[in-house]
Amino acid sequence: MTERVVLVTGSLAEPRVKRMANEIGGETIEPVVANVGVKVAALMTTDIVERRLKLPDGVDRVIMPGRFRGDLERLSDFFGTRFERGPDEIADLPEYLGQARQKVDLSQHNMTIFAEIVDATTMSVDQIIERSRKLRGEGADVIDLGCLPDSPFPHLEETIAALHADGARVSVDSFNSEELSRATRAGADFLLSLSEKNISIVDEGPAAPVLVSSGAADMASLDRVIDIMIAKGRPYYADPILDPIHYGFAASIARYYDLRMRRPDIPILMGIGNLTELTDADTTGINALLMGICSELNITAVLAVQVSPHCRTAIKEFDYARREYYAAKQANALPQGFGGGLMALRDRKGFASTPEEIEFLASQIRDPNYRIEVAEDGIHIYNRNGHATGQDPFELFPHIDTRADAGHAFYLGVETARAEIAHKLGKRYAQDEPLEFGIVAGTKGSADDAHAMKFKEAGSTFGKKDDAPAAAAASGADAKPETSDAKSAAATKAEALVAGSVASEVGTKAAAETKTADTGE
Repeated sequence: MTERVVLVTGSLAEPRVKRMANEIGGETIEPVVANVGVKVAALMTTDIVERRLKLPDGVDRVIMPGRFRGDLERLSDFFGTRFERGPDEIADLPEYLGQARQKVDLSQHNMTIFAEIVDATTMSVDQIIERSRKLRGEGADVIDLGCLPDSPFPHLEETIAALHADGARVSVDSFNSEELSRATRAGADFLLSLSEKNISIVDEGPAAPVLVSSGAADMASLDRVIDIMIAKGRPYYADPILDPIHYGFAASIARYYDLRMRRPDIPILMGIGNLTELTDADTTGINALLMGICSELNITAVLAVQVSPHCRTAIKEFDYARREYYAAKQANALPQGFGGGLMALRDRKGFASTPEEIEFLASQIRDPNYRIEVAEDGIHIYNRNGHATGQDPFELFPHIDTRADAGHAFYLGVETARAEIAHKLGKRYAQDEPLEFGIVAGTKGSADDAHAMKFKEAGSTFGKKDDAPAAAAASGADAKPETSDAKSAAATKAEALVAGSVASEVGTKAAAETKTADTGE
């Protein structure tokens, strides 16, 4: 059955939206473009839409521009059909419509993440609890207490009890058999690692062991301890050990493959630190590849460490990867189109507009506010007085009039610097919005928000700073309710929005002073 979808837009964006509608139309979807008669789509209000929008018969849903700030529920009630916000950029309509047909759930996974605190013996119980909470907040399921050679751990039992009281599962990672014995007797959940040499420790307490071979690549000894645990009916993980590059990496991958082929049902753990920590490369790509191996071989646990500064988001990355790959595997699909949280440096669609599209938009502008966009050929900045393109903000400076306002100059400097970074990396740039660096830059909000796959709600393009009240108090300013003047200033700024792109600037001092003003009706 073909779904009939109305794409609401304004005059400037209409040609692009129509071209996009022609591209995405097919057997499953029939897009219809509706121009409500405003020049800039983002300036539509609920009242304007109610007065001007004429819907054809048989409409299944109506998609508003991503930065439309009106009341969707009110419009749905008024027209008797579902209204929703689409993507911020016209170029993202195909992806958005595909996602809307099949929602992706990233809340599920089948992998346990062990996060090692490598210097636990040198930390107090309170410090370990604090670190544990941070790691668990990033996605860790088990806190692994790393024990150092010749570094006593007199508070091991106290630490295990405190972590359990705080809701954490605990593993103890030591080469010292006595410490492992103390750990299982104290109620640790897991022990890293046991081999034929010390497998008897499993009888001293409830901890599930991570099993390793007695010597390098001695898979026969690993098989023997696996059989011991199977005979006991006790839980365990088997770990063939992932070796660093040039020190047996390829052979170690082969060991994991061989073990899975021979034993299709046993639980396997992979320690990823030998690759992430010992390779000078961004961890997002490494973790994406390792997660792919884990997904194909049904490896259901990883041990991650964050010692080197370049690995500081490794746990967060693997937490995202396990969800994305699980969803892809359940859908029998490639790991594409499931949120892209591991794409930190580049975007799959780095440029929202072509140089020709920007040239057309620039020719339609009749006000002095600067718009900034990025295309394959460089940074574009334009207003009614002209259109300049360059690879570097310094190339653009002679074409920008910043004499009126120091704040104006600062704003344009920040935005063109962002645009330069986006152009060099091939990232999506939207004026007034921070660059997106995937999961590595952090996700605000709850864990559910972090793992939800959705386009953001539209809101003011002014940056809202958490410390704004404190700043106002420091300056002696009294908090005042929003006034019509403030709304007017925000609306003036909103006029800089063009064709569904965040293309606004602080064009006047009044607008600069009302950065938290909303453009609601």
